[in-house]
Amino acid sequence: MSEVTETDVSRPSALPTAKLLQRQSQQASIDQTSDQYLDAVEEEWNKRVDVEIETLVDGMADIVSLASIGDKDKFRIAQESFQAQCRAESMIRAANSLMSTIHSMKLLLLLSDEAQIAKRRDIELRNVQAEKSDAQKKVAALLDELLLASKSEGLRD
Repeated sequence: MSEVTETDVSRPSALPTAKLLQRQSQQASIDQTSDQYLDAVEEEWNKRVDVEIETLVDGMADIVSLASIGDKDKFRIAQESFQAQCRAESMIRAANSLMSTIHSMKLLLLLSDEAQIAKRRDIELRNVQAEKSDAQKKVAALLDELLLASKSEGLRD
């Protein structure tokens, strides 16, 4: 593995002004309904996953394009090797980020409100059963119509 070098460069950390933006976003989230908030969170997760998948796809396409066979000098080979290495590292970061996102989603699923999920499932089940019984009644009515129509035609002949 590559060794992390120590430098004299200061690494920025969270600034006190960063809390100002959080207050504004909290105010915006207060103005939203629960459904709007959940939709926004879902959209954020989807965007995060889409960005990481796009990074993986673009990285793979770039690595494949770099693997062309032809007359190359040592400089060109070294340059392509470096580019491939950089793309592979960005793909590894994207894959790790996806794994972290998946882990977070699993935790959210495991720790979510089971009573609410069960309630929604029961409501959906009742809706589907009602739709099913309506469809059965319609089919029975149509079948009766067909049978009566065929009986009346048989009596006419």
